[in-house]
Amino acid sequence: MSQGIEFNRLMLEMRSMQMEAMARTKPPVSTPEAGAPSFSDLLGQAVNKVNETQQASNQLAEAFEVGKSGVDLSDVMIASQKASVSFQAMTQVRNKIVQAYQDIMQMPV
Repeated sequence: MSQGIEFNRLMLEMRSMQMEAMARTKPPVSTPEAGAPSFSDLLGQAVNKVNETQQASNQLAEAFEVGKSGVDLSDVMIASQKASVSFQAMTQVRNKIVQAYQDIMQMPV
C-alpha cells in the first residue's frame, strides 16, 4: 500500500514540476550587439590573417633566394613554419565547421 502512496506523491510532484516549467516564459533570444562583428566577419578576418602570413613567408623566402642582405635562413624557416601551422589550424577549423553543418543537416526534424 505504501508503494501506491509513494507513486501518487511522485506523480503529483512531477505534475507540479511540469506546470512550473510550462508557466515559465522562454528567455528572450539574444540579438547581436550593434557593434559586434558577426561570425562570418571573424572567420573572414582569420582567413585573411592566414593569407597575410603565407604571403609574408613567400616574400621572405624569395628575398633569401635572390641573396638579399639581412635575410637569414632561420628567419625564412620560422616564417615558413608559422605559415604552415596557421594554415593547418585554419583547415582544422574548416573541417569542424563542415562536420557541424553535416550533423545539423542530418538531424531529424
